[in-house]
Amino acid sequence: MTEPEIVRTNDAAQLAQSVAARLAKLIVSAETEERDFHLVLTGGGVGIQTLAALRDEAKGSGMRWSHVHLWWGDERFLPEGDADRNETQACEALIDDIDIPSRNVHPMPASDGTDHSEAERAATNYSAALSVAARGAGPVPEFDVCLLGLGPDAHVASLFPGLPGVHEDEAAVVAVRDSPKPPSTRVSLTFQAINTAQQVWVLAAGEGKAEAVRLGLSGASVDEAPVAGVRGTEKTVFWLDEAAASQL
Repeated sequence: MTEPEIVRTNDAAQLAQSVAARLAKLIVSAETEERDFHLVLTGGGVGIQTLAALRDEAKGSGMRWSHVHLWWGDERFLPEGDADRNETQACEALIDDIDIPSRNVHPMPASDGTDHSEAERAATNYSAALSVAARGAGPVPEFDVCLLGLGPDAHVASLFPGLPGVHEDEAAVVAVRDSPKPPSTRVSLTFQAINTAQQVWVLAAGEGKAEAVRLGLSGASVDEAPVAGVRGTEKTVFWLDEAAASQL
């Protein structure tokens, strides 16, 4: 696995701007090379702040989006349009303000609001969508960058300490039950999918993330700290503000 690179910034705002600037450069490079760019989005405070910064970066540069595909690392299994869905927040922060083909936006399925047993089917359907996009080259398309937020308990996506998803070694997408963070039902990429990304970027801001960052960089087990199990095939970057880096 790739040895993580650490990028330290002063605060969450600078972190979001720095991540957005580097993402924009990679997206433009992919267009120059006439190839698709597959980006996995994350939610959470600094994740959504990053998407808003990317929107502003794109407006300032006239960046094109026709070659970009947007995926999600996880989703709260809630009805479409719910304010707590990562998709809803990403649309408000970025997607609704950019000229990206609708066919290139791949949200995880929503709940109908009544039957949470459908989470397993949602996971299966998203796995199938990923497989189709991979065009037979693997279970998922070759993600260029996978963005991951980090919880104080060291979870990433919706892979929480002690839950079965951290040990899933076959499926690309799983339904998550009994999440310690509401809502209790979610859908998440697994390590098998996340770790196909060329670059995995972990975003963490605030003193409350400092212990999780330390665990993720110290070789802890995935049972204790799921973030320790994510690595890109070419690069792994921990983007941290000074508070989140305070225990390093």
